[in-house]
Amino acid sequence: MVRNQQPLNFNHVCNESRESGGHPGNSQNLCVSHTFNDIARRLQEEMTANRRLLVVVYHFPPVRVSSGIQRTLKFCTYLRDHGWEPLVLTISPRAYEVSSPDQLKEIPDDVIVERAFGLDTSRHLSFRGKYLNYMAQPDRWISWWPAAVWTGMQMIEKYQPDAIFSTFPIATAHLIGLSLSKRSRLPWVADFRDAMIEDGYPQDPLTWKVHRRLEIATVQQCARAVFTAQPTRDMYAERYPEFPASKWACIENGYDEDNFLDAETGLELIPLGKPGQLTLVHSGILYPKERDPRAFFVALSRLKIAGVINADELQIVLRATGSDDLYRPQLVALNLQDIVRLEPAIAYRDALREMLCADGLLLFQGSVCDHQVPAKIYEYYRAARPILALVGPEGISATMLREAGIEDQANMADAQQITEMMSVFLNKLRTGKASGVARDFAMRNSRRSRTRELARLLDDLMATRKLR
Repeated sequence: MVRNQQPLNFNHVCNESRESGGHPGNSQNLCVSHTFNDIARRLQEEMTANRRLLVVVYHFPPVRVSSGIQRTLKFCTYLRDHGWEPLVLTISPRAYEVSSPDQLKEIPDDVIVERAFGLDTSRHLSFRGKYLNYMAQPDRWISWWPAAVWTGMQMIEKYQPDAIFSTFPIATAHLIGLSLSKRSRLPWVADFRDAMIEDGYPQDPLTWKVHRRLEIATVQQCARAVFTAQPTRDMYAERYPEFPASKWACIENGYDEDNFLDAETGLELIPLGKPGQLTLVHSGILYPKERDPRAFFVALSRLKIAGVINADELQIVLRATGSDDLYRPQLVALNLQDIVRLEPAIAYRDALREMLCADGLLLFQGSVCDHQVPAKIYEYYRAARPILALVGPEGISATMLREAGIEDQANMADAQQITEMMSVFLNKLRTGKASGVARDFAMRNSRRSRTRELARLLDDLMATRKLR
């Protein structure tokens, strides 16, 4: 869509060619040449200039969550460099269980952000902590849907975006994208990131059925479906063979160099623990199934009983697990509360600083998520600290880490394997033989490059629609 553009004036173009020094005898040829050049230029402008993208996203500042917030935030930061103006439709901050203003400053000043009313069913619509299951379908933020559709249609009328982009999780964001696309007939890019449903996920049968219906409707309506790992993209292509290969795309997550440079400013790279004490850090959510740390806890208990580790020599920080109340009794039962610390969420800049100063970084990803990649893995690359990866041995995370030179891996579900690898990893740290990912490898995974990939996908979508 071209805005505020004057129609082509052939006479004006011819006059410009003569005034610019063209030979009188060749004025006609010059006129034709300049005319076609001008047409080409105008067409190029029409293809790239002033395009707008309506972005439907739940995880957006001021919410304080794991690194998953960074994907959409950085898309909105760098899209302008590629001819796209983001218009953000998000939820009212009261819906967030944990929020902080620290990342609000990262939203570009000229990016329009509209916040539609929405509540968290578990906190705002429950009675004595209980609520009806149907009130949280497809998720606890379903109350966002009606207000967001109304606000989104107002934004579409006012700003005339060229396309819609919604990102999962949460599922309600795709429900909003679906509704807006149907009403406006604008092309819609559905950013799934990971699979919406799998065998046994979501665990609740009703939620699984609702997600399944929403997934089918999303795939049918969206112009492009985007995933963060190639195996997930391939899985969906096999799940829905009736659609062409062009419908499916992979845009990986990444890290933001500017965030790391900010975190490194004035930072003294001193150990987190006291002298002689190693500190291992996991930063972000530990899902009870997908990133279950119980086998890890058992391994630590065995090492403690054997005298291999103790609180004076080892501290493990599990930062913002999201399930502290579940894990705390487990740690007490295994007598690990002096070694493992469950710490609250902190500002993103401080979390990066903690990664940079840690002796080692922990990664959890179970076999149930073999086709998924944790977003934090790219930040771990850039932090350049040694990594102990507790992952499914056949999964994409294990493969990626091996390609990055990380060989300290164990099956997240195998306590004996973790026990053995943990002993090896700690010995490497103590003897200075452990290393992180090489800087040149990490640099291939910047958020800027990922945004360029998204812009190319959007440009291709627009070009395809023009040819119809």
